[in-house]
Amino acid sequence: EIVKGHSRVQFNIRFYLVALIFVIFDVEILFTVPWAVVFREMGLFAYFEMVVFILVLGAGLVYAWKKGALEWQ
Repeated sequence: EIVKGHSRVQFNIRFYLVALIFVIFDVEILFTVPWAVVFREMGLFAYFEMVVFILVLGAGLVYAWKKGALEWQ
């Protein structure tokens, strides 16, 4: 017997928000690994650049947290 129905399933928007946040922090790791490889060669400049990078991403995480994007209801 052939079952007929909708071919699309509607997902809650929270699934997509969690996926986007995961991708953002996955990209953070992608940029952190090459930085760690050349850290000794670049000295303090590389350290402060990474501090700024982490602070910007941390500010984004705090913003998402305050907006309730991480709350699952």
